[in-house]
Amino acid sequence: MKGPVREVRLWDPLLRAFHWLLAFFVIAAWGLGQFGPARMTLHFWCGYVVAGLLVFRLVWGFVGPAPARFSHFVRGPEAVAGYMRGLMLREPSYWPGHNPMGALSVIAMLAVLAAQVSSGLISDPDDYINVGPLASYVSGATRSKAVGWHNLGANLILVLVLLHVAVILFYRYWKREDLVRPMITGRKQVRED
Repeated sequence: MKGPVREVRLWDPLLRAFHWLLAFFVIAAWGLGQFGPARMTLHFWCGYVVAGLLVFRLVWGFVGPAPARFSHFVRGPEAVAGYMRGLMLREPSYWPGHNPMGALSVIAMLAVLAAQVSSGLISDPDDYINVGPLASYVSGATRSKAVGWHNLGANLILVLVLLHVAVILFYRYWKREDLVRPMITGRKQVRED
């Protein structure tokens, strides 16, 4: 038998600010990288902000409030498989934080963004303008490969963002669970067990 549902304060203000700032600066960096001016100064600054946000999230994942901590939401394969068995039910999950699949999404996004920032810092596209600030510290071959890695990372980020939005829509319209409002208000409906 399932327990009752109640509204709780879940996401702290710093985590919510991190989420929305990360979304803004990742989208801005991606857009500037794809369609921006030839001189990538704004793209670089967006990347620096993303790097700072990633450092914050890493630290907050260990010292922040319980729902923000990695130990609170990163689960093993058994928990992921168990959650997946009920994924297609047309009812809200009322999960108290990131569900096991959402946790995998968080880790994937953070890892890809960290790799993207790293590759951007050492990239040298041979245009003598848009050289990463740390490119001189790695070999010429690594600088050249980093350009390809950075382009691949941009595509992976696009896929992850589109998947993130698709899952939010799936939860909203199939499972009838709003995942956006809690990331704005900090309050979420959860099931008591």
